[in-house]
Amino acid sequence: MSASAWTSAVLPVPHGFLGRRGGVSEGAMASLNCGWGSGDDLALIVENRRRAADAVLPGARIVSPYQVHGAVVLEAGDWADDARPEADALVTDRPGILLGILTADCAPVLFADREAGIVGAAHAGWRGALAGVTDATIDAMERLGAERSRIAAAIGPTIARASYEVDPAFPEPFLAADPAAERFFAEGPAGRPHFDLPAYLLDRLARAGLRRVEALGLDTYAREEDFYSFRRSTHRNEPSYGRQLSLIGLPPR
Repeated sequence: MSASAWTSAVLPVPHGFLGRRGGVSEGAMASLNCGWGSGDDLALIVENRRRAADAVLPGARIVSPYQVHGAVVLEAGDWADDARPEADALVTDRPGILLGILTADCAPVLFADREAGIVGAAHAGWRGALAGVTDATIDAMERLGAERSRIAAAIGPTIARASYEVDPAFPEPFLAADPAAERFFAEGPAGRPHFDLPAYLLDRLARAGLRRVEALGLDTYAREEDFYSFRRSTHRNEPSYGRQLSLIGLPPR
């Protein structure tokens, strides 16, 4: 089985949100595990990442950061795929490479200004989302020459509100930053708040001035056959978990 990817109609360049199917890993991390830090066999990860790249832009090289749940954005460089600087988003105007973001419940957000020939990719967990990683990615794209009014963005597979129960104190920093953020929380069946991460990100993207935005609505926790989930693995006391890869790039000139 070859790797395949979900795509977004708003993104006009090669991209894909990969799931867990179509790879060579086995056991709890079967099959398209692309995470260097997962503890999986490195040779299997290399093959999985090759398959993921070929599903989006055959022959392209993946460039990805060491993600730290912050809001640092870097312009993609020539570093090796397994020797990455710390950041949670990348931008580039260079054709023939793929920006890669790893997730396992956090949200991958892909950006494109096709007219300017500039793309971006961000890892947005709740910490990065609150810190403004998507806003920082848009700013970095503008520094390369993108125009905010032309940038499209899509939110890929991420944990949905129904699956995202949080502690009672969790909403506090969101409400301190913006009292209107209360609308992204709802009481769950157990009486604890649930957080709607994709809705929060859609709102931030819209308030940043983006006109074309989309969330694919794919719940990583609920769809075990399709996606890895940190929270699901934690609930099962599993020793590790796989990571899915999201990619975006510009075709070679």
